[in-house]
Amino acid sequence: MKRILVTGGSGFIGSHLCERLLNEGNEVICLDNYFTGSKRNIIELLGNPYFELVRHDITEPYYAEVDEIYNLACPASPVHYQYNPIKTIKTSVMGAINMLGLAKRVKAPILQASTSEVYGDPAVHPQPESYWGNVNPIGPRSCYDEGKRCAETLFMGYHTQNGVAIKIARIFNTYGPNMNVNDGRVVSNFIVQALQGKDLTIFGDGSQTRSFQYVDDLVDGLLVLMQTDASVTGPVNLGNPTEFTMLELAREIIDLTGSSSELVFHPLPQDDPQQRRPDIGLAQELLNGWKPQVELQQGLQHTITYFENLLSA
Repeated sequence: MKRILVTGGSGFIGSHLCERLLNEGNEVICLDNYFTGSKRNIIELLGNPYFELVRHDITEPYYAEVDEIYNLACPASPVHYQYNPIKTIKTSVMGAINMLGLAKRVKAPILQASTSEVYGDPAVHPQPESYWGNVNPIGPRSCYDEGKRCAETLFMGYHTQNGVAIKIARIFNTYGPNMNVNDGRVVSNFIVQALQGKDLTIFGDGSQTRSFQYVDDLVDGLLVLMQTDASVTGPVNLGNPTEFTMLELAREIIDLTGSSSELVFHPLPQDDPQQRRPDIGLAQELLNGWKPQVELQQGLQHTITYFENLLSA
């Protein structure tokens, strides 16, 4: 049995990761300050004697004896990370320093949940890990984009200078149950609007693309990445390479929900990427052939059912 620390453990992805780690026979410490996470996401885990919930902000040091660390703490949707940009970048940078310090002290491997946002509005498509990105360092999204880029730098620094065992996962658009109703990301926005009979809000003309990964596939990738040989540090892209336009996604969700919603168009936000699709060749090479298994329609149906139950509660 390993004792595993998950920061941001009551968040969307973190809650799924905590559940999987417990199911695999581990002891889990879930650390969260509930800025975007929710106790509702981990309520069913609270009765497990091997699950420990700690209210803590990782911009402050935390001390525990652990065998592995997954650093997921940070608001990940534009609505939330732009609400308090200083707090966002402090979480990415100071949080990374604190968790890396802990990993160094207890000699534990640590995985950083980085993001496809490090690529910015990419000039290379699809995006391989070798691409350095096209990021506006002073734009409205920079608190998140540059915070995550700096966190990657810190991870590599602690690895090369102090020998800390690190893993960096660049996570592309992920969706599924436990997303916040007010998450602000496109999948949850469209589903909630469709279920409530509201018009679906399209930013731009809807031709911009994203690749959508179901959360179970992501958790599979994170677990395999953590168990790779120490020489594998990443970054490694984890995402679904199947690409959809916003219009295609909106129409699929309207069909699946049986909604009579219409599409309404608004101006594209500043620095919003036009294209986003991962090159997952490295992940397939290093992670025992890992690739997403859940098709968009199947994953959307699970997510729609979750929101139906949540909104009717």
